[in-house]
Amino acid sequence: MRAVGPDDWQVWRRLRLAALRDAPDAFESAYEKWAHAPEERWRRRLAGSLDLVARLDGADVGMVSGMPGDPVELISLWVAPAARGRGVGDALVDGVARWADPRPVRLRVAAGNAHALALYLRHGFVVEPGGALVRVPR
Repeated sequence: MRAVGPDDWQVWRRLRLAALRDAPDAFESAYEKWAHAPEERWRRRLAGSLDLVARLDGADVGMVSGMPGDPVELISLWVAPAARGRGVGDALVDGVARWADPRPVRLRVAAGNAHALALYLRHGFVVEPGGALVRVPR
């Protein structure tokens, strides 16, 4: 796993568009809003946040962002279908949680996304009233 920044916008773009095509109901954004975005928009997206890309067997297979704040907001987590069930999601969640520590981490899961919910619950997140999940460091 590695952190990426504005100069890695093409890597992030490829993964993000794949995520939006693969799981359109899991994200607040849509493929159509990003497919033709100019380079500068991608670079701005990668400025000021923690953005991680996971690699497996020599290929980029997952992504996640941690948005600064208190709590930190975990967004855009996605793992390529061929890499699911191999610990990639766990590594991405851990990466954001370590970066956030000692701040809590908060996120939202799309309704019906049982696999994502199970991932976050496994990492100590709890469901708050209103449906958000939060993880408070121990």
